[in-house]
Amino acid sequence: MCGIVGVLGTHEVAPILIEALKRLEYRGYDSAGIATVNDGVLDRRRAVGKLVNLSDLLVHDPLAGKSGIGHTRWATHGAPTTKNAHPHQSGPVAVVHNGIIENFRELRAELAALGMTPVSETDTETIAMLTQHYMSQGLGPIEAANETIDRLKGAFALVFLFQGEGDLMIAARKGSPLAVGHGDGEMYVGSDAIALATLTDRITYLEEGDRAFVTRTSVEIRDSEGRLVNRAIKQIHMDAARVDKAGYKHFMAKEIAEQPTVLADALRGYLDGDTISLPGEPLDFTKIERLTLVACGTAFYACLTAKYWFEQLAGLPVEVDVASEFRYREPPITAHTVALFVSQSGETADTLAALRYCKDKADKIVSVVNVAESSIARESDLALPIHAGVEVGVASTKAFTCQLNVLLLLALKAAVDRGRMTPEALAETLASLRALPGVLNAAMDRSDDINQAARQIAEARDVLFLGRGLMYPLALEGALKLKEISYIHAEAYASGELKHGPIALIDKSVPVVVMAPRDALFDKTVSNMQEVLARGGKVLLITDAAGAAEAGQDVWKTIILPEVPSILSPLLYAIPAQLLAYHTAIAKGTDVDQPRNLAKSVTVE
Repeated sequence: MCGIVGVLGTHEVAPILIEALKRLEYRGYDSAGIATVNDGVLDRRRAVGKLVNLSDLLVHDPLAGKSGIGHTRWATHGAPTTKNAHPHQSGPVAVVHNGIIENFRELRAELAALGMTPVSETDTETIAMLTQHYMSQGLGPIEAANETIDRLKGAFALVFLFQGEGDLMIAARKGSPLAVGHGDGEMYVGSDAIALATLTDRITYLEEGDRAFVTRTSVEIRDSEGRLVNRAIKQIHMDAARVDKAGYKHFMAKEIAEQPTVLADALRGYLDGDTISLPGEPLDFTKIERLTLVACGTAFYACLTAKYWFEQLAGLPVEVDVASEFRYREPPITAHTVALFVSQSGETADTLAALRYCKDKADKIVSVVNVAESSIARESDLALPIHAGVEVGVASTKAFTCQLNVLLLLALKAAVDRGRMTPEALAETLASLRALPGVLNAAMDRSDDINQAARQIAEARDVLFLGRGLMYPLALEGALKLKEISYIHAEAYASGELKHGPIALIDKSVPVVVMAPRDALFDKTVSNMQEVLARGGKVLLITDAAGAAEAGQDVWKTIILPEVPSILSPLLYAIPAQLLAYHTAIAKGTDVDQPRNLAKSVTVE
């Protein structure tokens, strides 16, 4: 969510900070600010809303200095107002913070007893105030920051900047990601490599509990025990950190269109002829008795889809959990269980916490991630990249289909390992999978038809999605996409559950999106669809030519997709679900790439 950047540079830092913060807009935010040290004087500027508001403020009230920190805030404690925006300053110290300080009320009461009164509603200001207090007791910046960090409970990524200290930043990481960038006589700190990509290609990722003391020519890193440590400098590929729309109006449109290409690239990374080849440590499914899949949001729906694949293809029992609930119910992890975690960013706080719960319990920790150097990837026994490239739109599109791709390949490998699929059947399935990018391109051609339906759906207050089997998780994903970016209330149900309550909602004002390829469950889905039609429901049927010929006569609109083998249908039917949400949001005039209240990477619980 919130974005952090810090620069100890040789040029005026304000425009550099603004440009770096622009690269972090995809994380979601509702206010922004920067602080600099100029001739020893610490000062800051903050504004509510988009970064352009902060840029306008700096035109009229510039901020000089070659050392600075910046932040895009996604509100947790306190409304999105100027006084609650970061950086927070208390006397000689300014702080930017991602995360949540759980004991801030206790610390605030302690400071109040000392006569120190906050001006904001945030937990972050407490950090700056506590550091000021320690400095007033005679401690230097480094000692005061260390004492402060020792007192904090919760999750945080922190960067401190001090008055009179134009060549010092202090960074600390516990739960939220943070990286140090190495330049030539310049040093940087950022929430992720994307923020620093235009400044340097040499990155050091801080580990859990690390504190970094940064000057223009050096960085000293100490671990959670205070021991001096060396963290590797990684060279990032600049192409992997590119953030541009490539001529599209929105990042989401670009990322939907990229899916055939990135899927083809991902397949090349995992297929060696007719063999599925996993990177790193081998995974033998003959020794696995159970899979536990854990994720949040769209990644959770990818896991629900994978449950069908693993159980039907490989006969492997699967449990799927929402990460935010998983560890709190203290699930027993039985012998020969593999715990698999799915996260686009690899930094999702709930998913990372669930992973740590499974450490020393599960036989193996496996992750499916888009960021190879993320916390989840680094803490896994086996990290499987999805090869989606940078995804900027908050509503996940290409990451979802690439997650599905990797999970399907895992399920196919499990089926072969466990003797449930012959090499010949695998070769046939892989041939269909290799052809899928072209099929996705054909699905993109239905965009105009979907756009026409979306214009009418944009007038609805409620929308229902129905699906059976592999289409049930896709219905859930379609509903999520629609409400994320169009703000229309949307719900999804397994089609057979319609008569167990949701059918009471059906009337002519509630569009019902039915996802139903002509598969083994088609007749049952159509039976449920007829129940909708009998009550005056307005049905948008998404199916193939055979399905349309059999059941498309009485529906409001039909979107016809190419025919694919049943197990590949989730990857194909994701396309119309995404396009429907996109065109509906366009029709409503909402912010497609940065929908209100949402963040791309949720790094707090």
